[in-house]
Amino acid sequence: MEVSRSRYYQHLKQEKQQTSKNEMVLIQQVKILDKISDRSYGSRRISKGLKAIGYNIGRYAARTLMCKADVVCKQRRQFRVVTTNSKHSFCVAENKLQRQFNVAAPNKVWVTDISYLWTEQGWLYIAAVLDLFSRRIVGWAIEDHMRTELIEIALRMALGRRKPENNFMHHSDRGVQYACNDYQNILKIHDVIVSMSRKANCWDNAVMERFWGSLKSERTNEKIYLTKETAKADVIDYIEMFYNSIRLHSTLNYISPLQFETEFRSKKVPTIT
Repeated sequence: MEVSRSRYYQHLKQEKQQTSKNEMVLIQQVKILDKISDRSYGSRRISKGLKAIGYNIGRYAARTLMCKADVVCKQRRQFRVVTTNSKHSFCVAENKLQRQFNVAAPNKVWVTDISYLWTEQGWLYIAAVLDLFSRRIVGWAIEDHMRTELIEIALRMALGRRKPENNFMHHSDRGVQYACNDYQNILKIHDVIVSMSRKANCWDNAVMERFWGSLKSERTNEKIYLTKETAKADVIDYIEMFYNSIRLHSTLNYISPLQFETEFRSKKVPTIT
């Protein structure tokens, strides 16, 4: 091939140096994705994140890069505080949603729930409203109680932001906060179709439960909040600056809720798989 021995070995050395340089760039990108996600991305999302910026790296190669970058995804912890009191005298609605979690357009089905967060100053309670179409949190409220006012604030935020047409569906558990007259009257004013999960069946509201799991495993579980205000600010940052705007959602073909809605509005409708 008319290539000298020295030129051949020089070529191998240059190729090895180039490979090493490229790998260092990839490792740095993995560290950046890990930092942006607050250590919440596993190999699948790291792979998708790298592909989004032009690096065709599969899941297993991403796992190798994570090891070299000393990047480890957070693990979920199991702990539960009861926030649903279904022993009350108010009327409850039937489960009209029937676990149909894939929705064709925004503001057709909202799901909602209450969760909790411990701080050194005591418990905080979080109410959130999620649009099933894009998995976007469209309303939220954080207070030191879980009275009906908490969920009213979250609902009114969602209504003010989204201005949905009448006859959209609102799905929740059958807790006293959601079943009481004050809250139901707000839904009635907007001609909302009311749906409630069956008793003690969290799978009927699985997408909302999934959001709480993501919030806790990706942001709050490993933190000690000295004040309620610090915790509140961190949850708001997670919802607005990360979850809605950046986080790669597997249900949305690994794009964010904001991008999913933007593509829908521009008629480039992504396909859910």
